[in-house]
Formats: sequence, C-alpha cells, structure tokens
Amino acid sequence: MVDEAGARRRLDPAHWDFFAGGAGDERTLGANVEAFGRRRIVPRVLRGTGERDLRTGLLGCELTMPVLIAPTAFHRLAHPDGEVATARAAAAAGTVLVVSMAATQPVGEIATTGALLWFQLYPQPDREFTTTVVRRAEAAGCRALVVTVDSPVFGRRERDLRNGFLDLPSGLACENMRDADGRIRDIVMDEGLSWDSIAWLRSRTHLPIVLKGVLHPADARLAVEHGVDALIVSNHGGRQLDGAIASLDALPAVVEAVGGRLPVLLDGGVRRGTDVLVALALGATAVLVGRPVIWGLTTGGADGVRSVLEGLRTELDRALALAGAARPTELGADLVAVPRG
Repeated sequence: MVDEAGARRRLDPAHWDFFAGGAGDERTLGANVEAFGRRRIVPRVLRGTGERDLRTGLLGCELTMPVLIAPTAFHRLAHPDGEVATARAAAAAGTVLVVSMAATQPVGEIATTGALLWFQLYPQPDREFTTTVVRRAEAAGCRALVVTVDSPVFGRRERDLRNGFLDLPSGLACENMRDADGRIRDIVMDEGLSWDSIAWLRSRTHLPIVLKGVLHPADARLAVEHGVDALIVSNHGGRQLDGAIASLDALPAVVEAVGGRLPVLLDGGVRRGTDVLVALALGATAVLVGRPVIWGLTTGGADGVRSVLEGLRTELDRALALAGAARPTELGADLVAVPRG
C-alpha cells in the first residue's frame, strides 16, 4: 500500500534518516509496529452488517473516517509542495491534518486548501511569542491545538547526529516560528512545562486543547481533572524517550483511566487498516498516521498522500465487514487477542 522503498530511493539519505529514525537504539520505534503484530483479531460472524459507515465526529469536526494525519515536520524536504500538498490530500479525503509547529510552510497558506486543520504546539518559554503563534493558528481557522507534552528536552536521535543534520537546507525554514518582525526563531523545548502551562494556555485560547504524548494512566486522569478536551496516546513515534512503552500497549490503561469522559486518540505504528481496527477496538476514537503519509508525499505529492489515506480507508472498511461490524463504535476489546507463546 505504501511505497516506503520508493520514498527511500528519492530522499536524500540524511532526510530519510530524519523521517524514518528514532531516538537511541530505536527500540520504541520498532515496538510501535511490533505491538500491532502481536495482536490478533477475533472476528464475529453472521452479523448482517450491510454497508459500513466510517464517519467520525471529533471536537466539532466531521471526518469521513477515524484516521487523521499526524503532525510531522519539514514536509518540503519530502516534496516541493510540502504541507500544502498534504493538506490538499486531507481535504480530498475528508479528514484532519494536524499542522506541525515545525512546518516548512505557514499555517495560513496551508489553510487556503480548505482542509480541516488542527495545530500542533510546543509551548515556548517565551509566553508572549507562544501567544503570537496561537493567534496565527486561530486566524488560519485551525479547529484545535495539539499540545506536545512529551518533549521537555529533545530526544537523542543518533542518525541525525551521525549525518550532521542539525539545520534545514538553505531556502527552507520553520515558517510558523516567525516573530512579529518576520524573523525565524528556533523551537525551544520548555523544561518547566507543567499543568500550570496548560492552564495558562487555556486562558489564552478558545480552541479545544488536545494533549499529545500521554502514556501513563495517572496523567490521563489528571488531564480529565484539568479540563483537557482530548488525548493522544503517543511516544512521539519513538523519537523521544527510547525504551518507552509502545503506544498501543499503553492505550487500554489510558482508555480505562479516562472512562469515556473525553476522546482518546493514538499514534505510532499504524501501517494498515487492520491496525486502525485494532486500535479502535481497544478504545481509541481515531488514530493518526505520520510516516506513511511522508512516504506518500515523497513519491507522489498530494496524490501520493491521498493514495495512502484511501488505502487505509478501503482496508478499514473491509476489515470492519470481516470482523462483523458496521461502524467503528461497534468494535470492542473482545475482538482483539494476544496469543500466548
């Protein structure tokens, strides 16, 4: 479905390593995919499901399927049309693109595609500048803020260090990091990020706040108490803390802790429509997909991204039928098993 090998052939080796790699020994990177490989679907039969309905509502957005595009940086390294191409594909597929704070095109330009956009944010120690970025996302019509909370410091990505990949090539920049004078600022991780930071952000925006990077059920309960609007169970695609639990393995405990009080999404390791089904059965409202979208963008621009999304849609639709369900909300944990041995 995804031409990963073709993307690797097209990309500069250092850029391939940036997109494909993870932190440290990349144990968590591999664990995300392996966690899906350990699960088996236990389908129901004779359910008379008829035509399936994949539509999903999230934070006031109506999606045609429970698959969103995860925030990933530097799309213009993959294709000259960059995030605009990705957004065109999201609009055509009827789903959400979460625009990265480290996008190589400004969120206002990305918004001209008409795509449903959420905006991913690293709260900066400079709160005034953070407010400027938030206002920019609001002005572009973004429908939610996705706050990455698993990154008080950068993970150690050894492939990037070996390649000396520390800056974007000439002509590219993190366009959403421009200050009021038009100068590009560096993204600074906030080592003091806390629940007080989330409360401060709530006081500065009317947008729903989604926390990305929650793995521990205690943090999920705290998120509910602090009035967060949704969670993304995520280990940053294995790019931050190597050795962290796989997102899928963390999902059930987070879902239980939340107790249906807010939506729980998942990213990390989703490669097939059957992976989407497993995540939904274990309690996710939807999933986000990152690297496969980059591979599609690299090989085919907007058409390549749309091909990835439509492939996931088709596979999920077929998997629902074969599992005996007409819609994602009919899936339950009883449909997923982990064989012994």
